Amino acid sequence: MPVTAMEKTVRDILLDSHIRKSRKIDRLRELQSEARGIQRAGSESSMSADDGLQDDLRVIEKALHDLHADVEQKGAATL
Repeated sequence: MPVTAMEKTVRDILLDSHIRKSRKIDRLRELQSEARGIQRAGSESSMSADDGLQDDLRVIEKALHDLHADVEQKGAATL
């Protein structure tokens, strides 16, 4: 199964031994925010419902969980 661009980005962040855990969490939260913004824009336009953004968010949230970061739970109303 091919690795998505987001999976590669997240893996690169997690495996980077030159940055501290707190910076990794910050970077993952930035990616999470960007993915949510794109998802929000997609929900307001005619973008395809199966655009992979849910998968990207899952990959990011799993990485945050693996780093024992407090994963923010947001429902559709808070996107």
